[in-house]
Amino acid sequence: MNGADKRQPPERAPTDSFSSHCQAGPPDRRTLSNQLRRRRRFYIRFSIFLVDLVSNGGSESCLRLRPRTRENSGKKVTNSHKLRVGSWNIGSLTGKSLELVKILKKRMINITCVQETKWVGSKARDVNGFKLWYSGGSWDRNGVGILVDGDLREQVVEVRRISDRLMTIKLVIGGCTLSVISAYAPQVGLDEEAKKLFYEDLDKVVRGIPNTEKIFIGGDFNGHIGATSSGFDDVHGGFGVGERNGGGTSLLDFAKAFELVIANSCFSKKENHMVIFRSLVAKTQIDYLLLRKGDRALCKDCKVIPSENLTTPHKLLVMGLEIKRDRRKKLVSDRPED
Repeated sequence: MNGADKRQPPERAPTDSFSSHCQAGPPDRRTLSNQLRRRRRFYIRFSIFLVDLVSNGGSESCLRLRPRTRENSGKKVTNSHKLRVGSWNIGSLTGKSLELVKILKKRMINITCVQETKWVGSKARDVNGFKLWYSGGSWDRNGVGILVDGDLREQVVEVRRISDRLMTIKLVIGGCTLSVISAYAPQVGLDEEAKKLFYEDLDKVVRGIPNTEKIFIGGDFNGHIGATSSGFDDVHGGFGVGERNGGGTSLLDFAKAFELVIANSCFSKKENHMVIFRSLVAKTQIDYLLLRKGDRALCKDCKVIPSENLTTPHKLLVMGLEIKRDRRKKLVSDRPED
């Protein structure tokens, strides 16, 4: 038989990669079994597609391509919004605004209530990406303000300035409406009439906030709530500094009347993470952050940051919040006037 008569093997028809994979024999059964036992299917990531290795219930398997979406991109999709709210008596805002914002950025604080700004007027100002709303009547005393970072400043839908000791803003985050109040109570040496007027104004503000809205109050209340919760177990978390005085009792009575809880009394901390005001003769706790008792679970932590200094005897107080997103349709509100 000559070479021309030798029969050549038949040529195989070309197949694509997916067909060849699906028509091929079963893969290593032990490997496939272990993979499918841990996870019914797993994903091999490409730039714009995911490839699923899908079992048909038997020994065979094949690949399936599908576009990558937000849900399957591997990025964690959460149902909550993390927020850090602070309060700080800064002694005076003059010459300190840029340094203050630098600290807030460093500490990743989104909203900050400030007291004793000593700025005159009812205005707003941009400060290195933050927006500051303030209210004051004198260059040498009082004054309050609220700073909001660049991510949230456009969510502010209302601003109210009540006095040089009290102001509030309203903003919408994740479908939830938040009312943030900055408060500065009269000092111990002032007459009782001034203290009475302050709490009357504060009562009126809180009473006017719907129960469906969340309340966060940051302020210098010039009072000591004491180290124990005696008589106020529902609003005092049991952690504090020193002895209770009249100013502290006034704050506790106010919190009890509106079913609020004092956040920085709810966490056991070292002394330097609880003491807010230090002087040569005293170390006290007179600045506080409050929220509704029903929202207590939103507050994951609250403490003083002793290492930050802004030439004031007061220290920065911060609480961390985790607010669940409201899936319901949000109401569209007009932008507030400055």
